[in-house]
Amino acid sequence: MNSVSITLTQCSRTFTKGNTALHPLDLHIHAGETLVLLGPSGCGKTTTLRIISGLETPDYGGRVLFGDRDVTALPIEQRNVGMVFQNYALFPNMSVAENIAYGLKLQRLPRTEIEQRLIDVMRMVDLEGLGGRRIEALSGGQKQRVALARAIAVRPKVLLFDEPLAALDAKLRHRLRLEIGQLLRELGITAVYVTHDQDEAMALGDRVAVMQAGRIVQLGTPKEIYHQPANVFVADFIGAVNCLEVTGPGTSGRFAVHGGELDAPHLKGMSHIYCRPEDVLVVALPHAQVQGSVIQSTFLGQTQQLMVDTGGKTPLQVVVPSRQYWPAGSIIGLSLPSNMLFHPERSATVSYQEQTHG
Repeated sequence: MNSVSITLTQCSRTFTKGNTALHPLDLHIHAGETLVLLGPSGCGKTTTLRIISGLETPDYGGRVLFGDRDVTALPIEQRNVGMVFQNYALFPNMSVAENIAYGLKLQRLPRTEIEQRLIDVMRMVDLEGLGGRRIEALSGGQKQRVALARAIAVRPKVLLFDEPLAALDAKLRHRLRLEIGQLLRELGITAVYVTHDQDEAMALGDRVAVMQAGRIVQLGTPKEIYHQPANVFVADFIGAVNCLEVTGPGTSGRFAVHGGELDAPHLKGMSHIYCRPEDVLVVALPHAQVQGSVIQSTFLGQTQQLMVDTGGKTPLQVVVPSRQYWPAGSIIGLSLPSNMLFHPERSATVSYQEQTHG
């Protein structure tokens, strides 16, 4: 499939009574890229997707381009986009094959071409042999595959996903996430994927745009978003994070924190220091930078999460191997490597402003 870039210029959306769902937004999505719009409910991600699709019109002055083509005034049926929704939006009175072929018949394609495309897309989404089955006889995962097959059968320039896996159970969501990611890589199609699920964003996105209150607050690769958060909101929203209060100067240029001292010269002047739970190491007490008491241990299968009271307002989260045993009340030693400590104001080298205006 031929891919196309997408450019949004000063796209905002204000609804009745002056309610601003999206502030003026400049965004460029590369041809063949999968961009994930990630954020909590009400952040503007679905509004952005609907403006790209043509289901919403931006406020006056906003422009949407597919490549060099201005599609701002075009309705969805003239933009050559495919959409996959959370609720599937399938026709219950049609079979699987009839649902997938619906858009192809609207295009008035020859019967032989329709049949060949059906064979191709049903193989892509693992629906072979199910063409004659009724929609009500399908599982949730199969219904979502039908919706995906219908969207790609028409060979759109752009593929849009509006939280397509939100209604599925965790195991099926994980499986379909892998399948969608593989399919998008095979197709090389430009895709925009809306979700509030961080795991989906990390697994699917070539880049992730984190949104807050109608604005993109950071745009970058999944690794950049996770390891170099642009602000405290991003650091807290993407995965789990520990925030340690600096209580004063320590010895030999270190920082005093509750339960011990940390070596972080690159964070001089910061009142708080951040780290990810998986970067905290459990060490013997004589070698510990920080000591605390285990409050609880939560078994998660491959790992377990410890909550450690070091005397601060909130306990530290520590991820350790699942076969280790730390009963509540255990005194534990922790090491926080200097290169794993960060503060968003110092570590965010890939921010939305830098990428769009820098």
